[in-house]
This record gives sequence, C-alpha cells and structure tokens, in this order.
Amino acid sequence: MAAVEDRPRILYSDSGPESPYPLRMEGVVISGFGRGSKELGIPTANLPVDAVATPWIATAKSGVYFGYASVALPSSHPDRQDDAAGANEPRHRSNPRAAADAPPSSHPPPPRTTITSVSTSSETFPSLSSPSSSLTSQEASNSTTTSQKKHWQIYPMVMSIGYNPFYKNSVRSAEVHILHNFGADFYDAPMRLLILGFVREERDYASLDALVADINVDCDVARQSLARPAWTPREGTADGSRGEFDGSWLVRDE
Repeated sequence: MAAVEDRPRILYSDSGPESPYPLRMEGVVISGFGRGSKELGIPTANLPVDAVATPWIATAKSGVYFGYASVALPSSHPDRQDDAAGANEPRHRSNPRAAADAPPSSHPPPPRTTITSVSTSSETFPSLSSPSSSLTSQEASNSTTTSQKKHWQIYPMVMSIGYNPFYKNSVRSAEVHILHNFGADFYDAPMRLLILGFVREERDYASLDALVADINVDCDVARQSLARPAWTPREGTADGSRGEFDGSWLVRDE
C-alpha cells in the first residue's frame, strides 16, 4: 500500500473520462446513520447496492470513485443559488496540465436507485421554513409550473463501493461524500451521481486515524483530478466553475 504522501493527486489524462465512465445513479436523499460525520468528520450519503436498479454496480470493483453529484435543493435551503442573482457566473478551471477536448457523452437512460441516507458537514441543522400557503391563483399557477422544473446544483464528490473492511461490513454498500459544507440538511431532495473514474481499491486500516488520512487524500485526488477543463461540466458547478465536459444529464428536466 502506497504511503499517503506518495499517492498521485491527479488521475487519468487531461482529455476527460474514459470508458466505461461516466456511470450514473439517482435517487432521493433520506436520513441515515451519520457514522461518517460523527466518527470520521467526513459526512456521507449511503446508497444500497442494488444490481436490479443499478445493473453496472454488481460487477463494479470495490474501492473509491470520484465524479459529480447534483442536488435539487428546496427553495428554502441556505445553499440554494439563484441564477438570477448571478450565482452561476462562469469561472473557468485552470488546468494543472495541458487540456484537451472531452469525449462526447451518449449513454442510455440512467438506472434508478434509492439514496438511503445523507449528512452534511454541519452536525446540527436549522429547521427549513415551509413555503407560504397564502398564494394568489396566479402565484399558485406559477408555483406549479416552476415546481415541475427542478433547480439542480452540481458539486464534486468522492464515493466508495464495497464492504469497508475497517468496519467489517457484511453487506456491500455505496457511500458518497459531497465536497461541500452545507448549511442545512436536504432530506427528500432528488440527487444524481455521475461517476467519472476510479481512485483506489478498498483497504483495511490499523487505526481510525489512518483511515481518515487516506480518505482525506481521496478527497484531494477528486478535487485536483476534476479541476481540469475536460473534467469540469460546461453546465457549471455550484462554485461557479465551468469547463468542457458534457454534464447535461446532471441538470436536465425529467
């Protein structure tokens, strides 16, 4: 096993994701165990490994992956960005190496799965305010029309698929860590995952500190590997970065 300091921080070529990537998953965020936040300081969203709902996952190598998550945050969420306010102004990614065109993306409709839990970097969450019920008929009509079109926001993410040998899991699971500090929870929000590459195989560790150190490197690898034009969605991430990668599935209407 390579020492943490010896692990490369940028994976794959600058030209973008390679076959069989990208891989897709989607579902609805619900409450979970919170082990990632409480023990590791690294909040995760757990997904069941369902070979029927997500056929590719049955043969996926156990280990750590990286890519993007898009979340349709409710209008009352403090992290929701308003396009009209200029939140999505482009900020092009600088390339650590030379950039090349991303390959075209043409894939079948995404399989569906259920996201069984999510936690964010905040341990205590403020209550979300309920939308006003005193709407005029015109406002209600506009609200109905708007509600049919979700407001997706894209974030980089790192995830694991496997048994997590350190915790001796008996059931194969998938855990997602979104690389963003959210100001509140977002249970019941739709979420989509676009997996772009493989980081490393899963490992056992002699201590919790060793596990956390490796996970922190995983996060750094994800950030740096995605911080290239051909790895950044042209649709734009929540931090304003835009690139050349076709991430349209992450934000498309149903």
